[in-house]
Amino acid sequence: MTQQNFGLIGLAVMGENLALNVERNGFSLSVYNRSREKTDAFLADRAAGKNIVGTFSIEEFVASLERPRKILIMVKAGGPVDAVIDQLKPLLDPDDMIIDGGNSLYEDTDRRVADLESTGLRFIGMGVSGGEEGALNGPSLMPGGTKEAYAAIEPIVTKIAAQVDDGPCVTYIGPKGAGHYVKMVHNGIEYGDMQLIAEAYDLLKSVGGLSNAELHDVFSEWNTTEELDSFLIDITANIFTKADDMNGGGELIDYIVDAAGQKGTGSWTAITALQLGVAIPTIAAAVNARILSSIKTERIAAASILPGPEVTGYTGDIKDFVNKVRDALYCSKMCSYAQGMALMSKASENFGYGLDLGEIARIWKGGCIIKAGFLNKIKKAYDENPDLANLLLAPEFKQTILDRQGAWREVVATAAQFGIAIPAFSASLDYFDSYRRDRLPQNLTQAQRDYFGAHTFERTDKPRGEFFHAAWF
Repeated sequence: MTQQNFGLIGLAVMGENLALNVERNGFSLSVYNRSREKTDAFLADRAAGKNIVGTFSIEEFVASLERPRKILIMVKAGGPVDAVIDQLKPLLDPDDMIIDGGNSLYEDTDRRVADLESTGLRFIGMGVSGGEEGALNGPSLMPGGTKEAYAAIEPIVTKIAAQVDDGPCVTYIGPKGAGHYVKMVHNGIEYGDMQLIAEAYDLLKSVGGLSNAELHDVFSEWNTTEELDSFLIDITANIFTKADDMNGGGELIDYIVDAAGQKGTGSWTAITALQLGVAIPTIAAAVNARILSSIKTERIAAASILPGPEVTGYTGDIKDFVNKVRDALYCSKMCSYAQGMALMSKASENFGYGLDLGEIARIWKGGCIIKAGFLNKIKKAYDENPDLANLLLAPEFKQTILDRQGAWREVVATAAQFGIAIPAFSASLDYFDSYRRDRLPQNLTQAQRDYFGAHTFERTDKPRGEFFHAAWF
């Protein structure tokens, strides 16, 4: 049998689509799945007539690949990835490569890189964003590991990645688990984006009284603007037009239960931010919002005994309200991205990743869930100042927020008046207000800590780094 250029393990939808993407771009492929039935079905249907070979044991799979072997694993993160690696290791030769394309925890990737590289094998932890369509037609790829390992797969990944005006949406991210770290933060920003859009929807529907047809029109118009042009705004507009096919009328959105799940990357982002001491309140609020939404039965019970303000409808100019919600959404979105970029900057410093934030923004311009027009502005900001302390300080973003903060504050106040929870909008505004103030009330916090625990404090009239303790009683 002629040996194949590339191997893929795991034929769920993402795996199948990536296999078809690789083959379409000129590379022969061997595939393997634990379930033979899945492999047979793929070969008989979507892979029929293509340069894809099915194998039915791990030994047959490895033997079918040309050396040095390049094997992409698309299985569930955690134990399943380790199990597949353990199966492969005895069958591989020096310089053979394993690529983990799942949403693995970056610490697991750090461990796997160290383990496999020490045996002469190569390992890449590669974030893959874009969902099913991206996997098939061109995702955003975030590979981390050694530069030598990346060089070996560069001819393949640059072809299968999404293509934008300034190149393929893939770049060498950095050593160890850098690729999966960046993908994790990408997903955290995605959590924030989705929650902010949901809150805008809630305000427009519950306070503004907009119908689904009107919501479609609003989000469609927003998607034509430079500020909000994005994949998520685009699909949101489309969601409002989807008719329900089970009850004979209305739109599907109104029949979907308001309880959202999560797969872990959002909470991982919040945890690592706490560990590194980086504030990401918008992303954390989005994670908490999903958690609160999941206790649906409890919320139904609470609704009958914990009344809030009556939502009587907005009495002002609805078009003006819609525009203010748009401005609040954009300002909040900038804060979410600023938090994600700040987190990656600190991780790069602490873990030695050497991240290029401008280049990361560039590869998110196509193929991925958070692709958006204003990523060009983010790239430009970091290109002009690679040491930018915070995205909000970039001239263009600074002025945009200053011009729109009045609308932002009014929207948050209106939501409070009507009892509409907007945790991500509020957290974003709190982040902005905390970051822009030169004095916060934590002087009292430090006094309290010194009072009950002798934790010491710094003084405003002494150099930073000198610590004092007071005799409080």
